[in-house]
Amino acid sequence: MIKLFVGLGNPGAEYEATRHNAGFWWVDALARDLKVNLVPERSYHGLMARTSVHGETIWLLEPQTFMNLSGKSVGALARFFKIKPEEVLVVHDELDVVPGQAKLKLGGSHAGHNGLRDIHAQIGPDYWRLRLGIGHPGVKAEVINWVLKKPLAEQRDAIEECIVRTLKAVPALLAGEMEKATMLIHTSKPPRPKPPRPPETPSPSTEGSA
Repeated sequence: MIKLFVGLGNPGAEYEATRHNAGFWWVDALARDLKVNLVPERSYHGLMARTSVHGETIWLLEPQTFMNLSGKSVGALARFFKIKPEEVLVVHDELDVVPGQAKLKLGGSHAGHNGLRDIHAQIGPDYWRLRLGIGHPGVKAEVINWVLKKPLAEQRDAIEECIVRTLKAVPALLAGEMEKATMLIHTSKPPRPKPPRPPETPSPSTEGSA
């Protein structure tokens, strides 16, 4: 089961609405659902909330160390509360997934993501990741500028819709039903219902014709 939900981002108003803060957006939404407040915790270098769901204690964490030192925050909390890597879910922005989609995976490389790189250094690679799509600028040289800018309105809407949808997997994540959680998260946005077809006009009666 997941005991620690971590959202990645950068602190400060200037970064609040940027693509790199998608992980913060997700944990903020989870906090609203659970009716808890994230508060500063100096010992863990971040904003933290602690609550109980079905008798199990869970933690929400948003590192305030800036992205490159995210592991400093995650490692401090995980070590103190003896939370295993496989009980940690890190939610972060993902260039290789389009806005509106998300992917859940266990372990693997950090793929150049500086937040994941530092978490690897602190707790190893064997934690769960929820990869929220932010899309790719198409040119590698533009990546840094891309993640530190606000998404277009339609992209932000797609990401927000994805957050709402993926939060429905939280009960499965808490229960350790990772296959079920994966199916819920990987299910794409359902198509809009088609408008009803107009009633067919009855053909003229031929009764009585010669």
